[in-house]
Amino acid sequence: MTTVAEHYKNHLAPVYLWMTGGFDAAVSRGESEINAICQNPSSGLSAVDLGAGFGMHSIPLARRGYSVVAIDSSSTLLDALRDHIKTLPIQTVEDDLLAFQKHLITKAHLILCMGDTLTHLPEPQSVEQLFSLVAESLHPDGTFITTFRDYTFPLVGDGRFIPVRSDNDRILTCFLEYSPDYVTVHDVLHERNGSTWQQRVSSYRKLRLSPEWVSTTLQAKGFAVRIESGLAGMVRVVADKRLTSHSRGTGYASPSI
Repeated sequence: MTTVAEHYKNHLAPVYLWMTGGFDAAVSRGESEINAICQNPSSGLSAVDLGAGFGMHSIPLARRGYSVVAIDSSSTLLDALRDHIKTLPIQTVEDDLLAFQKHLITKAHLILCMGDTLTHLPEPQSVEQLFSLVAESLHPDGTFITTFRDYTFPLVGDGRFIPVRSDNDRILTCFLEYSPDYVTVHDVLHERNGSTWQQRVSSYRKLRLSPEWVSTTLQAKGFAVRIESGLAGMVRVVADKRLTSHSRGTGYASPSI
């Protein structure tokens, strides 16, 4: 089994744009999500995109007027983002998520950790550490938004085999294997090479985080939290600092899934 960084570098990153349907389609989906969670254009505000990849959310944020620090551990994905930045106010940083603070000049108004990035952290304590760093790094009226897959209810039998994408020259399938705290993701990639097919397999672990645990942990850091339905079956958690002064002690949480 490889680490998350190794898995992306050697296996997923080279096909990631293809896997997501291409750059334009992926950014369009990201823009739809940004429109849902950042409804008013914001000029002069700063954002941090943790696990930014090729800019699915960074680019829509920058188009709305945010100055964005886009952080990812994959140089391949960040190179794809750099190819599309043009004049947008986006700074790309290749680093670990937990090191994001050293790349900030001022407190951020918005911090995102989208996709399934949160589950890539090695252990629950790392998630708690990230939440603490986020709380320290946000502007007093700032917001943290994360999306992730809820793996707490395991798929069984053939349901563990998930077709990701395929075309005439490439097929990507993943298989999930569950343990108490983690799900092991086996990504099986078949690529055509002339008249033959070549198979490459790589696996890595994701955390099994429940929305309730994420919400409770963020509330313990001083956030007011609501849980929503995100795109593509994701759970979206919105953690707001500006509501804490009048909601602290009320147990504020508004699950909608």
